[in-house]
Amino acid sequence: MDFYPSSTVFTILAFIALMLLLNKYAFGPLFAVMEKRRQLIQEQMNTAASSRQEAEASMAEQKAALEEARKEAYAIIEQARTTSSMQADEIVLSAKNESARLKNEALNDIESEKNKAISALRAEVGGISVQIASKIIEKQVDEKSQEALVDKYLKEVGNK
Repeated sequence: MDFYPSSTVFTILAFIALMLLLNKYAFGPLFAVMEKRRQLIQEQMNTAASSRQEAEASMAEQKAALEEARKEAYAIIEQARTTSSMQADEIVLSAKNESARLKNEALNDIESEKNKAISALRAEVGGISVQIASKIIEKQVDEKSQEALVDKYLKEVGNK
């Protein structure tokens, strides 16, 4: 193997020219495409991270809203229980008051009817007494017949 300096220089110049051409037309665009690809991937990773953060924030908001809705529902249920309990107590109290009022009215009616019956009975007994007295005076009967007559009128009063 012989060493030829002109060949070596020519080879070095060809290699340098090839490198410059490859850098300009092959490696430059290839590296530019690779850099664009790297930037695109980085942007997608950043977008995915921000989307994940937004999703986590949204999920946290939804959990908070759900918890708030549960609390409101529980409060509404408790309020309904309290209201229904109060209404039940009011209904029971109203029913007790109404029954007491009806009882008092009934007792007053009974007392009134009793007084009317006593008045009617007195009037009737008074009338019967007058009739008995007039019959006794008419007959002037003895004591046995007078007792029989009184018993007879008392039985008539008892049947009425």
